[in-house]
Amino acid sequence: QVQLVESGGGLVQAGGSLTLACEVSGGAFQRYITAWFRQTPGNEREFVAVTDRYRRSSYADFVKGRFTITRDSARNTMYLQMNSLKPEDTAVYYCAADENVILSSRRMPGQYDYWGQGTQVTVSS
Repeated sequence: QVQLVESGGGLVQAGGSLTLACEVSGGAFQRYITAWFRQTPGNEREFVAVTDRYRRSSYADFVKGRFTITRDSARNTMYLQMNSLKPEDTAVYYCAADENVILSSRRMPGQYDYWGQGTQVTVSS
């Protein structure tokens, strides 16, 4: 059974930084495409960043230059380094993983079968 567990969320002031982690167990981490999404109340889950075993990464326009996605295969863990945080970054952040993701659709949450429970990130102004 594949499990994803996020950690690292919290409260931070605008301009600050946080690093989220997502540990993947029970599956072949190396084969997964792994991604971060976020969601605010009343809104759909939106894409943040994605990466794969070949270190091909893609970011939503609103986080380019501020967030960095990485993964450590030795630890089966994916990270999201978030810098220059803004109040509008406040959301529940979810990690997702799947082996069978169509490259052109990797920004779509429906492509992913495995999800973490979410971690709250709150940025105060």
